[in-house]
Amino acid sequence: MDWTGVLPAITTPFNNDLSIDHAFLAQHCAWLLSNGCKSVVPLGSLGEGATLSVDEKIAVLRTCIMAANGRAPVIATVSSLRTDQAVQFAHEAQRIGCSGLMVLPPYVYRGDWREIKAHVSAVLRATALEAMLYNNPIAYGTDFLPQQIAELAEEHMNLKAVKESSADVRRVSGIRALLGDRLTICVGVDDAILEGIYVGATGWVAGLVNAFPAESVALFDAGMKGDRKRAEELYHWFLPLLRMDTVPKFVQLIKLVQQEMGKGNERVRPPRLELVGCEREDALSTLKQALKDLPRA
Repeated sequence: MDWTGVLPAITTPFNNDLSIDHAFLAQHCAWLLSNGCKSVVPLGSLGEGATLSVDEKIAVLRTCIMAANGRAPVIATVSSLRTDQAVQFAHEAQRIGCSGLMVLPPYVYRGDWREIKAHVSAVLRATALEAMLYNNPIAYGTDFLPQQIAELAEEHMNLKAVKESSADVRRVSGIRALLGDRLTICVGVDDAILEGIYVGATGWVAGLVNAFPAESVALFDAGMKGDRKRAEELYHWFLPLLRMDTVPKFVQLIKLVQQEMGKGNERVRPPRLELVGCEREDALSTLKQALKDLPRA
């Protein structure tokens, strides 16, 4: 596995009856990869994984694997309230052909380090697949500190990356100080990508990429190449949209942007509801201004 580059956290498209639109999902995966993305990461928070049944999750993974067609890895998000179910899902992801795992702490229950370490370790031991740890204390209430990440990396050689979504870029420096290049560090919040690259991140698990893959790849590549002028020009333009990835209604916002760009629809599963009123108008206004100001290629 190469954990570097732009790794889209893909949305899950729904039909009118809120069943999964597998035809569009396949097209969407292929489109993202054709625009320079390095893999696809389904079933995460942006993918509304918590609203999908296990059978639906497996079906999503199968569609993504089919669409990638060997061109790029599919990274299955493993999230469950129960450790045994998380382990079982990891086994199934490996069996059907996923190339890697993104491992989350359990939802709802915010255990201590002994408990959370046991949960994550069980998933890491479950398969031979390489894995990325997902640290999002803002959303999940569980914070993997750099020392704890180093402890997991020492005990589990298939832990190869961390998606760092604490929104504190000092965490990137903290992890690298302990582990050097042992783990690939991926930025997990869109509006910290350039800051993350500047302190050593080499991957981006991105959200707005679902609507703007070419622009996301261009921004990431400019940052990695040290082309500060180009990177900061793109970042300045992109930031109003990237900030949509870091608010509670990020799923609705990103899906609305996809719809307006002709790359999906805004349908979400309850308890989420589509945006209305001022929230919707403000998002559309932000997008309209971004399209007006789009930098030259």
